[in-house]
Amino acid sequence: MAADRKVRILVGTRKGTYIVEGDAKRKKWRVGPVAHEGSDVFHVVADPRHPGDLYAAVNNGFWGPMMQKSRNWGKKWTEIPTPLTPSGKNRKPAFNDENPTEPVKRPLNNLWHIEPSLASEPKTIYLGADPHLLFRSEDLGASWEPISAINEHPSHEKWSPGAGGACLHTILIDPRDANHLYIGMSAVGTFVSEDRGASWAPVNKGVETPFLPEKNPETGQCVHHVAMDAADPDTFYRQDHAGVYVSHNGMTKWTRIGKPLGDDFGFCVTSPSAAPGTAYFVRLDGQARVTGEGHFQVWQWNDRTKKWKKLLKPTDFPGHFGVQREGIASDALDPPGVYVGTTTGQLFLSPDAGKSWQLIPFTFPGIHSVSVSSPTSK
Repeated sequence: MAADRKVRILVGTRKGTYIVEGDAKRKKWRVGPVAHEGSDVFHVVADPRHPGDLYAAVNNGFWGPMMQKSRNWGKKWTEIPTPLTPSGKNRKPAFNDENPTEPVKRPLNNLWHIEPSLASEPKTIYLGADPHLLFRSEDLGASWEPISAINEHPSHEKWSPGAGGACLHTILIDPRDANHLYIGMSAVGTFVSEDRGASWAPVNKGVETPFLPEKNPETGQCVHHVAMDAADPDTFYRQDHAGVYVSHNGMTKWTRIGKPLGDDFGFCVTSPSAAPGTAYFVRLDGQARVTGEGHFQVWQWNDRTKKWKKLLKPTDFPGHFGVQREGIASDALDPPGVYVGTTTGQLFLSPDAGKSWQLIPFTFPGIHSVSVSSPTSK
């Protein structure tokens, strides 16, 4: 059987899941299949360990949050178990009237991010949810267990939600060690675990909180998204409410790099595996939450030269565009493709690391998330 050479853009929107299929040259695209019509889909992701397997974080206004799985690239979807909110010592649980010692387990508010583990853990998946919850499945989503050390962290009572809710939106796994985990929560900050989630420590040193009385607290940073540099797993690129940051020592310390942009507010960041030392951001006006230059714009950070570069001209795509925290992604090809989805339903892509840009000729519902499944090389 011939190898599957398709590039698939997995798009989560306000009204469903869209799979956009293209060739390895990223020149021809077809929209479809479509699923979960009418539901908010916060994240769709492919499991590279099991080609064809997709997972979707579906949040329906009537039926609540639902985990959905496809075994055939989105042609058919099946609901799989969705975890419930755990009751713990730091969560002030309600109790069952018939059994006052038995805490009531409530549904989650929303599902936010799905992260398959490494090839060394072929059945392990992580799930981030609101309110500030992390779960792990060791049977490909057939069952879920809460990771209590973060869900009931001693600092939990001090945590506050961001404008988008109490979301655990970023989960990163060190490719050298499946025990080494990183998470990001709004408006709490980033945490690290070196023992597969048995213990967690905040890692926000250097990140400012101008919206709080204390400007450099241990937690309370409104992190919007974080990307790991694929060539250097100790380097991370971070988009915060209060600016753009980089860390070169496993999040031990962060350095702000976004000040040359003026207003370096934004939500999203990606770092392609074929472009080490490079990250892509969409800068937004901090008040209006749209691209403030009058047109679509992506900024490229070169971590070797410590310089920023604008990738589009004002005449390319005029307008004001919003982009959410999962709204940018990159593929595994060389040169890397960069993909950006907007809150007004445009899906932009560059097949050549940002040198040229095109628009998929299809208007989607407002886009929450973009991820990509692609061959590792041409």
